[in-house]
Amino acid sequence: MLSWFEDNKLPVGRIAGDAFDWLQDNGAWFFDGLSTLLDALIGGILNVLQNPLDISWATGAERYQPLYNPEFHPFLIVAIFTWAAWLIHRRWQVPVLIFLGFLFILNQGYWEETTESLTLVLSACVVCMAVGVPIGIAAAHRPKAYQVMRPILDLMQTLPTFVYLIPAIVFFGIGMVPGLIATVIFVLPAPIRLTHLGISSTPKPLIEAAEAFGATARQKLWKVELPYALPQIMAGLNQTIMLSLSMVVIAALVGADGLGVPVVRALNSVNTSLGFESGFIIVVVAIMLDRMLRVER
Repeated sequence: MLSWFEDNKLPVGRIAGDAFDWLQDNGAWFFDGLSTLLDALIGGILNVLQNPLDISWATGAERYQPLYNPEFHPFLIVAIFTWAAWLIHRRWQVPVLIFLGFLFILNQGYWEETTESLTLVLSACVVCMAVGVPIGIAAAHRPKAYQVMRPILDLMQTLPTFVYLIPAIVFFGIGMVPGLIATVIFVLPAPIRLTHLGISSTPKPLIEAAEAFGATARQKLWKVELPYALPQIMAGLNQTIMLSLSMVVIAALVGADGLGVPVVRALNSVNTSLGFESGFIIVVVAIMLDRMLRVER
């Protein structure tokens, strides 16, 4: 009985494989275009972080002979992040934490890997927030649609992340782009859920007051719902960054550069010191980003 049941299993794997084969044969134009777009996004952010004073990559001009010391780049980026932390919090504690964290990264010699990981995180944030926030708003206004979306969001977050790497490699090859795709699939449910929570929890008296004054649907969204949901949306941004950072090691398995590369190298060579060192840098970056973007009411 059991052997018959196992011999007549549902063809889940075969159906998935056939679907990917069909997409690979008929959607190459879409995946090539998406890869080019994401590669340009990654390249732009990486150039800003690693060469902030060199704008020739953006203008299409030939690369000029730099009139500045390349060793100055890291300190400029550190100053920008420290200044941004001050603008967000208006307290000295968080900027000092950001400053000391970056100095520790520079001291350990992981600046290039850190900027590559930050590029992956920032690219994932751009894509996830640009897609997740509108979907979350639409889901909050259409409860039945959200009921359909919930099992899909659960699947995206609970399916082992290594499974995402297989179609990412098939469609996009090796490099930063498949790492970004796998990261986005894993992270996207967070901004969708938190945006939906913020919009749907807007108090009805506020909505009714806006309607009483003749507000249109767009005015209610921009002047009532979004301001009320802003803390939840910012929490979604924070979760997007943290979850993206947790994917740097997995993304390294498909050729993505960053802090995951030394971790994988340490695992392959059983190098305890390298693994602890690079892992501690990831923790420092996570703490810095979390404190920087944690905005209290």
